[in-house]
Amino acid sequence: MTDADPQARKAALREQARKNRVAQKNKDEVSRVICDRFTALHAYAAAKTVMWYVDAGSEVRTRHALPAALTHGKRVVVPWCVVETNTLELFLLEDVSELVEGAYKILEPKAELRTLPAKVVRPEELDLVMVPGTAFDPRGGRMGQGKGYYDRLLSAARPDAPLVGMAFDCQVFDDIPVAPHDVFMDLVLTETRTLTGRGRTG
Repeated sequence: MTDADPQARKAALREQARKNRVAQKNKDEVSRVICDRFTALHAYAAAKTVMWYVDAGSEVRTRHALPAALTHGKRVVVPWCVVETNTLELFLLEDVSELVEGAYKILEPKAELRTLPAKVVRPEELDLVMVPGTAFDPRGGRMGQGKGYYDRLLSAARPDAPLVGMAFDCQVFDDIPVAPHDVFMDLVLTETRTLTGRGRTG
C-alpha cells in the first residue's frame, strides 16, 4: 500500500480504527466522560437546537445521555436513515420512548412519528451538531462508514453551527485521507483531548 493508492489506505485505516474502537475498554464509562465534555461546551450552552446521534455498534455511546439532554431546555434532534435513498432525515425527540430499533439495528424514531410535521427538522435549524465517526485526525478530518450519509447531511448545516466529532482516543490518527466531498469537524472530543479542526471554512 502506497500513498498512490488512497482508497487502499483509507480502507486499511477504517479497518484499524474499527478494531481499535471494538477493543476500547470501559465503553460506557469513557463514553460518559466524552458526552459530559460535549454538554460542557460553550457552544452547547448557547445552542437552542442540538443534534445528537444515537450510538450503534462500538461508537461512543450516547443513548445513556439522551434522557438528561431532554431536560436541558433545548430541542434535541436525532437523525434517522432513509435506506432507499442513502440519506439522513432529522427528528425532534421529546421522549426516548419515541425510539425503536430500525435500520442497521440503530435506534430510530417510530415510523408513525417520523414524518409528522411537528417532528420534522431541517438541517438549517441546527445550532450544534454531534457527529459520529470511524476515525478522525487533528485537522478535524473525519472518516465515516463509507456511505456518505453524514457528509450529505452536514453539508446542509449552517456554517455557524459547530460540527463536533465524538471519538475515543484510539480513533484519532495523525492524518487520514480525505476526499473533496468530505466535511471537516470544528471540534473533535475524546476522553482526554479537545481537537480544534479546520471546519468547513478552514
